[in-house]
Amino acid sequence: MKSPEIVKSTVGTPCKVRGLYNPDEFRDNCGFGMIAHQQGEASHKLLETAIESLTCMTHRGGIAADGKTGDGCGLLLQMPSGFMRARARESLGRELAPVFAVGMVFLPSDPGGQERVKAAFAAAIKEFDFAVATWRSVPTRPDVCGEIALEKMPVIEQVFLEAEEMSQEEIAARLFMIRRRVEKAVAEEDGFYICSLSDRVISYKGLVMPSDLEHFYPDLGDPELETAICVFHQRFSTNTLPKWPLAQPFRMLAHNGEINTIEGNRNWSKARTPKLSSTLLPDLHTVTPLVNESGSDSSSLDNMLELLVTGGVDLPKALRMLIPPAWQNIEDIDPDLKAFYQYHAMHMEPWDGPAGIVLTDGRYACCVLDRNGLRPARWVTTTDGFITLASEVGTYHYEPETVVAKGRVGPGQILVIDTASGEVLHTKDIDNQLKTSKPYKRWLRDNARHIEASYDTIVSAPLESAQLDIYQKMFQVSLEERDQVLKPLAESGNEAVGSMGDDTPMAVLSSRERSLYDYFRQKFAQVTNPPIDPLREAIVMSLEVDLGGEGNLFEETERQARRVSLTSPVLSQGKFDSILALNESGLRVQTIDATYDPDKTDLKAALTSLCQEAAAHVTGGANVLVLSDRGIGESRLPIHSLLATGATHHHLIANGLRADANLIIETASARDSHQVACLLGFGATAIYPYLAYSVLAEQLNNGEVLGAPAACYKNYRKGLNKGLLKIMSKMGISAVNSYRGAQLFEAVGLDA
Repeated sequence: MKSPEIVKSTVGTPCKVRGLYNPDEFRDNCGFGMIAHQQGEASHKLLETAIESLTCMTHRGGIAADGKTGDGCGLLLQMPSGFMRARARESLGRELAPVFAVGMVFLPSDPGGQERVKAAFAAAIKEFDFAVATWRSVPTRPDVCGEIALEKMPVIEQVFLEAEEMSQEEIAARLFMIRRRVEKAVAEEDGFYICSLSDRVISYKGLVMPSDLEHFYPDLGDPELETAICVFHQRFSTNTLPKWPLAQPFRMLAHNGEINTIEGNRNWSKARTPKLSSTLLPDLHTVTPLVNESGSDSSSLDNMLELLVTGGVDLPKALRMLIPPAWQNIEDIDPDLKAFYQYHAMHMEPWDGPAGIVLTDGRYACCVLDRNGLRPARWVTTTDGFITLASEVGTYHYEPETVVAKGRVGPGQILVIDTASGEVLHTKDIDNQLKTSKPYKRWLRDNARHIEASYDTIVSAPLESAQLDIYQKMFQVSLEERDQVLKPLAESGNEAVGSMGDDTPMAVLSSRERSLYDYFRQKFAQVTNPPIDPLREAIVMSLEVDLGGEGNLFEETERQARRVSLTSPVLSQGKFDSILALNESGLRVQTIDATYDPDKTDLKAALTSLCQEAAAHVTGGANVLVLSDRGIGESRLPIHSLLATGATHHHLIANGLRADANLIIETASARDSHQVACLLGFGATAIYPYLAYSVLAEQLNNGEVLGAPAACYKNYRKGLNKGLLKIMSKMGISAVNSYRGAQLFEAVGLDA
């Protein structure tokens, strides 16, 4: 019997995939909020108000059977420097150095593990000019915890680091590297987790009820602990067991919602890692993976945001790169602002899904909502200078006469409080800053190319009749498919609708040989995750894709605007032919034969050879790879396009080449929207369904399909596009760039 797959959890503890339980699939639905003093005045009152607000969100979290163990809650505070210096003074008998940082660390319960973690800290700091000043045992009251929380409760300590004077950017970068070095060194330690390691923020969180958090951490009740910013979060875990490290906020953010595209986001983060280069993080590639590859989707988003900001990207810009608004279909959008989003969409797919996010880096307090605005956030400013924001009203008790202003953060909007300058920046303020930060519009005008609809015609002859018969048999085109799939698409631009359901057996149970695509079932939004209406909410959806190599996320240059944009991943023959001619535009296209001779090799070896050939071409400078199964014949069998796409995609990722190239699939196997979605989901950028066009050409010639050829081909693509939007919307995904590579399918009846 095959042994269960082992994956790494966010705690560092190996977790097993058991049956339908997969530790990669953490989801939650939560309450969140933040309080900041507009002028940056620190006070204990602000902390008390935040704790009171968090307690008002108790109903938003889960409670275990013991009545005391919560799903997790916590606070992320602007560093209370005076309080922390006083605690260090008690231990050291002296003052900390001018530059200091504090880490909140969950340690293993066994003394040996604790010593190994502390030794890892001592080793990691040497090359970054920091020193461990002291370790402090954080006062806690385990008696307020439930039995379930106590079973997994870590030893909680704070590590104080100190250093000589250096810039704020250098401090953040070095602390980031220290933390990642320690995490990699002791990844196997059960119960180890660094909640925060910073000179600007500190985290207090755990598996307790909100009303007990202040009692569990007596620090929070100390009047000396003063802060000007507090982010708070109450977790409701919808399909996973509570864990201490999964309590939020994380190191920067607290998140209410779900990142539906998390698998793809993680894969693309890994793919882009070789491209990343920052003067602040010269040894970045020694601490990979930069985004955790399993566990909480929120923690992965936190990893990516922290990476961008630490590497030198402004916080508001980083947020807009990761969670952009719905800009593609807004007719009256500012051209400069549209250029900003278009430029960054070329290098970063949206982290898509219902998301309400609050965060702080110690200076800014921010809130941003996803493009659909499916997680509410309301704010109020009062005369005491507090700006309070939460996922619902009623968490902050104030008198009506003290209200200065109130409002909400809408879909795709952002709110930023700069406690250093006292500014409150709304969406328009942030947009004005971003659109003028670089000449994006000029860069795109001079470098980006759009393949327009004028290419939407058949410009060369389809397959000959005898040839077409061979291809239809090889790729399983049935009379039913011709009549009930292709014909309705071509004549009406819509997929056929049936009223009696689908009575065909699942592929694994079928007595007939079925296409590989039939073994993959589309995932759909469930539990707390709403789908999208692709008809009434079309304004938030997009099928635009880009061709060409990606650039360094930490740099913004004119050269990185040199991409080719397509309005849809489903190509006409004219668009496909124009892509093949892109060598004239500075983009190198390479076609790779995705067929093999079964007398000389087997499928596995052919697939390996295909991957190696693709990697060699990318290394040689090709940045658009066309995987084609046209070359079948008496001695040539096709490698199924889904196998070829997925294998090539992951081989290029493993070899650090994926961000340098795009995959276009010239295939006879994909003819309907599900098949196209499968190819996109496993890494394809665009698909050219040449056999579908040839079948339609024959149907037009013999009268099976009625209409003008150009109109029918256009209708066919229109129908596929509608089908793609419907498939994406079922999973709550708005942009095809987020769907690409997300692998949102369940394989039923296939064995790895």
